[in-house]
Amino acid sequence: MTRTEPFGRVVTAMVSPMHADLSLDLDGAQQLATHLVDAGNDALVINGTTGESATTTDHEQEMLVRAVVEAVGDRALVIGGASSNDTVHAVERARLAYKAGAHGLLVVTPYYNKPQQSGVLAHFAAVADATPLPVMLYDIPGRTGVAIDVETVVRLAQTHPQVVAVKDAKADLQAASWAIARSRLAWYSGDDGLTLPFLSIGAVGVVSVVSHVATRPLVAMIEAFRSGRVDDAAQIHRDLMPVFSGMFAVPGVVSAKAALAQQGLPSGPVRPPMVDATEVELAQLVLALAAGGIEGFAA
Repeated sequence: MTRTEPFGRVVTAMVSPMHADLSLDLDGAQQLATHLVDAGNDALVINGTTGESATTTDHEQEMLVRAVVEAVGDRALVIGGASSNDTVHAVERARLAYKAGAHGLLVVTPYYNKPQQSGVLAHFAAVADATPLPVMLYDIPGRTGVAIDVETVVRLAQTHPQVVAVKDAKADLQAASWAIARSRLAWYSGDDGLTLPFLSIGAVGVVSVVSHVATRPLVAMIEAFRSGRVDDAAQIHRDLMPVFSGMFAVPGVVSAKAALAQQGLPSGPVRPPMVDATEVELAQLVLALAAGGIEGFAA
C-alpha cells in the first residue's frame, strides 16, 4: 500500500462467523477472509461494527485477528477494531490487536458518553500512542452520538503521525471536503452508497459491508473513476443502487451474514440483541442482490 492509500482502496468490514451455538467459528473466519481477499479486497477490518465487536469479548477479538492474519496476512492488510467508550479499554484492545499481528487499527469515536471535542481528541491520541500501528479514525455520529469536528481531525493529523486515515460515515461531503483539504489524511467512505461521491472530493476508497458480496464491482468502479472513466464509474454505481439499498434494509451485519449463507460461505447467526433475517427480509435481500447483478443470485 502507499502513503496516499495506506489501507488500499477496497476494505471489507468483515463479519465474525459463528457456530449455531453462537461460539466463534475461527476456521470459518479464515475461509471467509481468504474468499474476500481472493475477490480483490486490499484489507479487512476485523472486530468492527459488522464484526459484532459490541458482543464479542477481548479474548475472542484477539483470537479473530490472529486467525485472519494467519490466513491472509501475507496478502492483505488486517485492521483490528480497537473501540470502546472507555479510553483505557480501547487502549487495551489496541494492544491486543497489535499483539495478535494486526497491521492497523480502526478506532471509533467514544460512544454513549458524548464527550466534548477535547475528550474525543484525547481518546484518539491515547489509542494512537499505545502502539506503532497506523490508525484509521471512524466517524459515525449516528451510532456514537458525537461527530469528529474538522478541527479535531486536523489537530490529530498534525500531532499524531500514526493517525493516517478516516472512515467517514457522517454523510457530510462539505465537512469531509474541508477535512481532506486541511488534514491530508486518506479518506474512506463509510457509506457504501456514497463511495462514488466521496471519491469525487478526494477519498481514496471505501470501508464496505456490501463488499461481502460485491467486491469486484466496487473495485471496478473505483478503478474506472481513478482512470478518468467517470461515466463508467457512474454506471457501476447506478447498477449497484439496489444492492446498496437492499443490504441496509436491516442492519448490515444481518444482511451480510444472510447473503453469505445464501452463497454457502461461512457466516452463522448474529448474537443478540441482533436477530437473524426473517424469511421476508431474506427474500427481499435476494431480490435486491439479483437486481444489482450480484453473482450467485438469480435475476
